[in-house]
Amino acid sequence: MGKVRRYQGANQAGQWRKRLRNRRRSSWRLRYLFPLVMVPLAVFLTASPSSLEAIAGLIPAGLLTGIAADGSCDIKGNISINTGERIYHVPGQEYYFETKISPQYGERWFCTEAEARAAGWRKARR
Repeated sequence: MGKVRRYQGANQAGQWRKRLRNRRRSSWRLRYLFPLVMVPLAVFLTASPSSLEAIAGLIPAGLLTGIAADGSCDIKGNISINTGERIYHVPGQEYYFETKISPQYGERWFCTEAEARAAGWRKARR
């Protein structure tokens, strides 16, 4: 005959309760907070892109660091921390949204790719 399992029958309900308590203590909020906030926001902004300008008007200018002042130039010129290489990121590239511009370190915005290349910057590979 086989072994008798420890958590069968009436004892299994107690084990389920114990697992449930442990789950409540876990950081589920951190795991699900981003999708719970960003998905409805993305749906809202997709449905009415003009609302993005209204939302941008509500944010104080001091909070938005590293954003082009006039908003017309959208190519980010970033200096690599590891190599010191000057790299520019175009909208649609993999790390475009993660890239932050810090003018105090020599990073800047470009309006065209030709302008970035003329200044000695190379295009990001991804």
